[in-house]
Amino acid sequence: MTTFERERRGNGVLRRVAQLDWPRIAHDLDASGHSVIPGLLHAPDCRRIRGWYDEDGRFRSRVVMASHGFGRGEYKYFSYPLPRLLAALRAACYRQLAPIANRWNERLGVAQRFPAVLSAFLARCHAAGQPRPTPLMLHYGAGDYNCLHQDLYGPWVFPLQMTILLSQPGEDFTGGEFVLTEQRPRMQSRATVVPLCRGDAVIFAVHHRPVAGARGAYRVNLRHGVSPLRSGERRTLGVIFHDAK
Repeated sequence: MTTFERERRGNGVLRRVAQLDWPRIAHDLDASGHSVIPGLLHAPDCRRIRGWYDEDGRFRSRVVMASHGFGRGEYKYFSYPLPRLLAALRAACYRQLAPIANRWNERLGVAQRFPAVLSAFLARCHAAGQPRPTPLMLHYGAGDYNCLHQDLYGPWVFPLQMTILLSQPGEDFTGGEFVLTEQRPRMQSRATVVPLCRGDAVIFAVHHRPVAGARGAYRVNLRHGVSPLRSGERRTLGVIFHDAK
């Protein structure tokens, strides 16, 4: 693929980001802590990005989940500079999500506010000793799964993140559903299975979100994971906006 073709395809993805129904996404996030974006990436984008996983030069590290008790399967963190499409997608989505993140902090009485553009936020992360990129790709085979967790890598945390499914359920794999759990104070946890097709994205809370209560907003804790695959292979792209120590 030529440089022009890569840039044209990247611009197409960014146009789709700009044209998304962001008020609907904000409403979903306020109501349930997650929002699905159907078809954010088209099938050719998914195939191309899925192939990145086999190009070790794009990544700074590989994690085998079973070695750390995280589940089964593996993932790789990208190194800087990120692939152009990924870097542009990360920056474009951050710009839309920063006002939501600031509104959440205001509702929770948190003083921290996030700058309007990703580069300014990453400069804060790096100055605080969080210089390592966190976008990643995850690979699962039959029997693999991801335990419920939160992607916290240091004191600077952007409260929203995004996962994009690169494989087609029912064709490339079975099982492997994306799962969210929510723990409200003095209540049992509630689980939500989020159905996704290839190219769909889900934006969700990293660790907590505000919920309206009788005495104002209170924090609800969230975790996410992936149920066991029954067959095939599943790859996803994870877009985390804060960097790591």
